[in-house]
Amino acid sequence: MLVRSTRMAVLGVVAAVLAACAPTQHPTPPATHVDDYGTPVGTQPVREGGDLVMGLSNDPDKLDPTTSSSLYMRYVMSTVCEKLYDNDSSGNLVPQLATALPDISPDGLTVTIPVRTGIQFADGTPFNAAAVETSLQRHWKMEGSQRTGEMGAIEDIEAADASHVVIKYSQPFAPITAALADRAGMIMSPAALKERDKNFGDHPVCVGPFKFVKRVPQTSISVARDPLYYDAKNVHFDTITYRIMADPKMRASNLRSGDIQVADTISPQDVDALANYPQLRVLQSGSFGFQGLYINIGNVDGAGKPIKPINTAIAKDPRVRLAFSLSTDRPALVEKVFNNWYEPACGPIAPRTSYATRASTACPLFDPQRSRELLTEAGVQIPYPVTIQVMNVQDQLQYAQALRDSVAEGGFDLKIVPAEYSTMLDAQKKGTYEALLLGWSGRIDPDGNTSRFLTTGSNGNYSGFNSPTLDDLLGWAAHSTSAAQRGALYEQAVRFIQRENPYIYTYRLRNLTVHSTWVTGIEVYADGAVRLGKAAFVADRKG
Repeated sequence: MLVRSTRMAVLGVVAAVLAACAPTQHPTPPATHVDDYGTPVGTQPVREGGDLVMGLSNDPDKLDPTTSSSLYMRYVMSTVCEKLYDNDSSGNLVPQLATALPDISPDGLTVTIPVRTGIQFADGTPFNAAAVETSLQRHWKMEGSQRTGEMGAIEDIEAADASHVVIKYSQPFAPITAALADRAGMIMSPAALKERDKNFGDHPVCVGPFKFVKRVPQTSISVARDPLYYDAKNVHFDTITYRIMADPKMRASNLRSGDIQVADTISPQDVDALANYPQLRVLQSGSFGFQGLYINIGNVDGAGKPIKPINTAIAKDPRVRLAFSLSTDRPALVEKVFNNWYEPACGPIAPRTSYATRASTACPLFDPQRSRELLTEAGVQIPYPVTIQVMNVQDQLQYAQALRDSVAEGGFDLKIVPAEYSTMLDAQKKGTYEALLLGWSGRIDPDGNTSRFLTTGSNGNYSGFNSPTLDDLLGWAAHSTSAAQRGALYEQAVRFIQRENPYIYTYRLRNLTVHSTWVTGIEVYADGAVRLGKAAFVADRKG
């Protein structure tokens, strides 16, 4: 009864707080686009060997599953570092290095994971439960880990025997399987970890179809087929080279010329033209993720460190942040900049996913007049200046420029500072920004799209936001084993986030990957990761 009473108290407080929230509108259906996730090689005749070149939009951060926060790292590591679990094209969680979904005790406090045996890491180290324990312990405990908050309130992790790992919790944690389907579930060679420790990302060693070869910063990353891989018979390429190509026009041009055979993502401004090339195929899917603006509220000494006040109105006063949200014309911006390939986003939960409701996906009305009223109530100058760091690529700069025009109607003067992707990741973690236009590729469980960024003390709480009320809501949602209760709690959480706006959600992209028709077996799902590990050149490719 105490647990139920506490939960009801939390919901009661939130309901009262939200009484004065801005009006919302339910999103209109986006332009019709048909998902094409790609298809496995299957029984298609393919050519063995060959070298694939992929155009990669940005240079990843370190190739270390414990510390990375970059989507582009996930592209590379999908070929060299398998996870305990994965999600399929339908959004179902499936075993990868595990042999079955976890066995969870009736009280939810003990999670037993059966894992593969008789296979090897790329350096020949045996893969077993002890190796899994070593990686999970590192994700959980290592200083600077970006995974700790994704794994729940762990009490202990231990290998019960050679083929079972047990995670013990102080409170149930429903999203653990989904967390282990991403970087928290990537398992690293214990021998390589012992040898390289915090420099593991300079030469990662895992279980995967390919093994890491070399990296030339800002230029390329190379991997080669791993003969020790347990399913090596279904790996076809000799090598894959990830060529860093930040300019979307350059990726499109290199696809047409054949200098690259796949591009991780293509601009909505180019995709229609590329779709008309008979030698190219467009893969597309909706996204679990979102794009938007971090607002620095209290990240002074670095994400995860104790917050400190920032003496600006947008940091101190939620009315100013709400005004910015109300002056963002999300549907018009998507139509103008992205030709309606993308759709407006107003919260962390993607439509058409398990926990999406009308309320949790509704958008604040575009209301520049109300925005100016809020700024007046807050006692700030109009226009109110905001400095925003933006990735120095065409789509992002065009969006920022259109956003500047939109929020000007609501009384803001948006100053745009172009920056390199790596610089923005650094600013995000250190808190050296006022506003930052960066997104998240998304996770299948809503906890992976919320708690990491919004829970007090999390290493991913880049805004430095602190709210015991939201902590309680997200905590109860993660601990509940009832889908209905989780959905109701996330709905309340989204409404609270839309009032406080530590992160202002703006749009949700479609994953647009293009590849040559000489290649088959490339797949891309709603988690945003492009899967190349089992792809191949078609059998009649010349040369």
